[in-house]
Amino acid sequence: MLLGLYKIAMQASAPLLEAYLQKRSRAGKEDPARAHERRGRPQLPRPAAPLVWFHAASVGESLSLLALVTRVRRDYPLASVMVTTGTVTSAALMAQRLPEGAFHQYLPVDHPAWVAGFLDHWRPDAVFWAESELWPNMLSAAHARGIPAVLLNARMSQESFKRWRYARGAIKQVLGAFTLCLAQNKAEAERLRALGGGDVRVSANLKYAAASLPYDAAVLAEMRARRAQRPAILWASTHAGEETRAFALHQTFCATQPDFLTVIVPRHPARAGEIMAEAATLGISVARRSSGQDIPAGGGIYLADTMGELGLFYRLCPFVVMGGTFADIGGHNPIEPAQAGCTVFWGPVGYNFLTVLDDFRAAQALVEVADEKELVQKITAALQSPQEWQIYGVRAAAMTAEKATVLDGIMADIAPVLQSALARADQQRGAP
Repeated sequence: MLLGLYKIAMQASAPLLEAYLQKRSRAGKEDPARAHERRGRPQLPRPAAPLVWFHAASVGESLSLLALVTRVRRDYPLASVMVTTGTVTSAALMAQRLPEGAFHQYLPVDHPAWVAGFLDHWRPDAVFWAESELWPNMLSAAHARGIPAVLLNARMSQESFKRWRYARGAIKQVLGAFTLCLAQNKAEAERLRALGGGDVRVSANLKYAAASLPYDAAVLAEMRARRAQRPAILWASTHAGEETRAFALHQTFCATQPDFLTVIVPRHPARAGEIMAEAATLGISVARRSSGQDIPAGGGIYLADTMGELGLFYRLCPFVVMGGTFADIGGHNPIEPAQAGCTVFWGPVGYNFLTVLDDFRAAQALVEVADEKELVQKITAALQSPQEWQIYGVRAAAMTAEKATVLDGIMADIAPVLQSALARADQQRGAP
């Protein structure tokens, strides 16, 4: 009943959804040139080959899918791959990094007519859905059309489980769209089963399969020369409010180390203007990378408001404060800086990475802090004895390298679904 009411509400809300998308477009959160995709009106032709569809909500999830997409293209070369996401940032990254034979589309908003337009056009032969963003109309429509679906890296936190218990019928119907659910750990698998998930298994975490973030070696050499031996901290993937903390920390360290360097990489580069405005009100000078400025000489802040360069800055700054851990965001992927050998300082918020954090804790491979006061204390100690604190980065690099082989197990889990779907596609299309 609840899903029926949701469908009716979405059907009636087209004008509101249009206004919502237009507002997002004005804020730089939608691509006007591809607005038709968000409304279920694709313009690219469907490939003649069988089509495997992967969906990820945004940047982190889409990056975790890249290795799997590449492997599917290698092992099933006759199939095309479509990757859908919902953000401008993730679309730009996919355009840069998807392998040959794979392409990106925006996922339509979950209006029944827009969903139908999307599925009528693409007619995917199988869908692989990453983590926890579950859109009822899309999933139920795909299920009604007999499209096999797999939930990858599935998450069901204790808090979400408690909420869904009051809507068991709805979540059971949503989870019923999946032929297979691959959970990140035993506890989350048990919650998914309790809510009605069918074939639920514990699988390796897909995030460990991702290749280390790319970087330009020549640019890195130039930046290292510019930085010289100056003490430095990188704030990676920051959100509103976290830059305020970065500014305060920078001023604290500059009081005793005038050449201190802070690099800030915002999660959303479109926020650069507001970050610059905040710095100006505090009387802080900021050099902006998107404007062509270099790392500032002496003490200064460098705002790296560009796309796809985190790999560069992880290698420039061995000490990293992870964004999203000092705001109600849930944290961002610590595996990426770990692969570069960084020592990661993790704030009090991390609900998006509970399983990964358990791995890091077991390996003693990151530094957790309860608040800004403890962050100052631990970074002060790290700057005073950098070699002692870099051991966290050494452990992190070793642990993530050891886990990088998880893709074989995940491919073994999904192979029966893939092979069955592609064989059926060949039969339907009259392939020999």
